Amino acid sequence: MSLFEKIKEKAFNEFIDIIEWIDDTQDTIVWRFPRYQNEIKNGAQLTVRETQVAILVDEGKFADIYQPGRYELTTANMPILTTIKGWKYGFNSPFKVEVYFVNTKQFLNLKWGTKNPIMLRDPEFGPIRMRAFGTYCFKVNGDPTNFIRNVVGTDGNFTTEGIQEQLRNYILTKFTDHLGESKIAALDMASNLNEFSKALQDGLKPDFDELGIDLTKFLIENVSLPEEVEKALDRRTSMGIVGDMGKYTQFQFADALKAGAENPGGGGTPAGDAMGMGMGFAMAGQMAQQMMNPQGQQGVVPPSVPQQKMYYMAVNGQQSGPFGISQLQQMLLQGQFTRQSLVWAQGMAAWSAAETVGELSQLFGAVPPPPPPAAPTE
Repeated sequence: MSLFEKIKEKAFNEFIDIIEWIDDTQDTIVWRFPRYQNEIKNGAQLTVRETQVAILVDEGKFADIYQPGRYELTTANMPILTTIKGWKYGFNSPFKVEVYFVNTKQFLNLKWGTKNPIMLRDPEFGPIRMRAFGTYCFKVNGDPTNFIRNVVGTDGNFTTEGIQEQLRNYILTKFTDHLGESKIAALDMASNLNEFSKALQDGLKPDFDELGIDLTKFLIENVSLPEEVEKALDRRTSMGIVGDMGKYTQFQFADALKAGAENPGGGGTPAGDAMGMGMGFAMAGQMAQQMMNPQGQQGVVPPSVPQQKMYYMAVNGQQSGPFGISQLQQMLLQGQFTRQSLVWAQGMAAWSAAETVGELSQLFGAVPPPPPPAAPTE
């Protein structure tokens, strides 16, 4: 600051004897009134607005405290400072004193959250890692000197940023301890958030009181599990919704048949029709087996079904299948499978005509020959 600016500031402050704080911020808790060499004149006007408290500090010691209102600083309304200074009959010269304004409003929507996952032993999942976040509100308590003494010190512009880290540490320590002692299962946490938040607020109040502030509200917004655990829960939930796996399999078959019928690329061709027919036969066979063996639903496990050989078929240069013997027999009756159809199965060296494959050649002997031509009429 230049010499001219210092002279200008001194002259300005000497003529202006109105002491006030118009707070245009949202996070300032304590603000020190700037005066040249901290000099206050006799009769200076002190204005303390609502949600403010003014404190006079003389040589590092707290003196008079002023609640909201307008004051003329004289020996009549500065009893503590008057006693300290020894003013019995008033004073004429300016005196040096610091004026601190304390914001007593409620500071809202301050965030807290876990930087790292908290290791816990869940009664249902066992050891898990959990994260949590939420908000809280606080304000300076009824004795603002306690807050200045324990937190602010000589800082002339103290904001919520200067204390949030310490408050977050208090919260996380209490949260972790309370969560571990509560033995609440992770899946039951959502139904206990209000009770859990209230219990934590009561547990945190003594820690906040030591700093000279009141914790007015504490909220837990969310408690989350690791991503892999959430995915496992999603799969578990899906299986619970499915219920009967047999009915679910039937539903999948029916849905696939519908999708195949609506797909222009898969329908309208022999290969597409054969694939749809094969899926239909498989579904019908499964449903028939369930109807013929209702005891299977009561816990009786039938012997394993022998695996039949499956064949792929080449239609118009495209591969379709695989198909079982029963499916190929039905396709033969429909004219979709002939002696010359190229087939391949596991173990075959190359594609071969169906009539040359021993197991398939028996199918063609069971097909009746074409009817004789009708006799000419006269």
